[in-house]
Amino acid sequence: MPIPKEVFEQSLLKFLAPVRPFLDDPTVSEVMINGADQIFVERAGKLYLTEARFPSQDALTAALRNLAQFVGRHVDEHRPILEGRLPDGSRVEAVMPPAAPDGPMVAIRRFAKNTLTIQRLIDFGALTPDAAQLLHAVVVVKQNVIVAGGTGSGKTSLLNALTGFIPEDERIVIIEDTREVQCQQQHVVQLEARPPDARGRGLVTIRDLFKATLRMRPDRIVVGEIRSAEALDLVQAMTSGHGGCMATVHATYPTDTMNRLETMAMMSDVNMPLRALRAQIASAIDFIVQTSRLRDGSRCITHIAEVWDFDPDRGFHLENIFERRYHGEDAQGRIQSELVPTGVVPKAVEVLRGHGYDIPASIYQAAAARG
Repeated sequence: MPIPKEVFEQSLLKFLAPVRPFLDDPTVSEVMINGADQIFVERAGKLYLTEARFPSQDALTAALRNLAQFVGRHVDEHRPILEGRLPDGSRVEAVMPPAAPDGPMVAIRRFAKNTLTIQRLIDFGALTPDAAQLLHAVVVVKQNVIVAGGTGSGKTSLLNALTGFIPEDERIVIIEDTREVQCQQQHVVQLEARPPDARGRGLVTIRDLFKATLRMRPDRIVVGEIRSAEALDLVQAMTSGHGGCMATVHATYPTDTMNRLETMAMMSDVNMPLRALRAQIASAIDFIVQTSRLRDGSRCITHIAEVWDFDPDRGFHLENIFERRYHGEDAQGRIQSELVPTGVVPKAVEVLRGHGYDIPASIYQAAAARG
């Protein structure tokens, strides 16, 4: 007889008792367990060492084995990496011995109960009303958008906020490795990849789900994170009539984003001339929204770039429509900056006007000042 889910959840939380206070603390965004004796937490982008400890390495290992059983995975010395979710939705990544010789290493990424909105991003200074106006128009008219940034820079939170611009009458299909995207619309289809079981059965990849999605009449396709060969599937969907796609990518700058997409697309089993591949990527991606975590721990949007084309001699041609300018630090060590228009008028302006939208007046003003 299977163990009831509620019993499993309570058992798991007892095993995780040393870090339970942090899992209940809304100010904690990540819990990092470096073996039994060292536990860090992240608050407001900064790391803090805590006094919490697990009684022993065996106690921590037991907690991870309990989690593996809870999520239907198997961990041992031959499969030392565990990916899963806690009952509250927090994402867990754990590496166990022998891959982690100093003891189990665990990172628990927590997600806010309340979805981050565009207005809250504006209030935080991560975004400006004019930049939000541009992004709103871009999403509504089905431009393809990539949200890029480093680890912990707020990519998924921004993606969640941008999905709020999608009209209510559209069917949204979300594809993820681990469920993180929180779309507030009514018609949402959530799909989740899964690894094989201990016998190598039951593998469902992002690519498998993507191919299924194309036959499910999606108005929008949202990919939680592009990591591998599914990049080519997404690019080909974008260039074959599936507009308004959104996804996240790990990259530091907009140009790096294009290069990473190219590299991941080349992991596919489809043989395509490199020049043709690059041209297709440039045609598929319309805008890149770059996020970053600054030195003071704050997260913000640093660039909103438009992809113009690909030139065989110069490579990908991108133009920053908005970029962040920095003005030093205040007395408390907080970085002072602002997201400003560069004076480049986006090529998409005619598409936006054709749907009854326009770009912010500040872009035209910056363009006039730029001459």
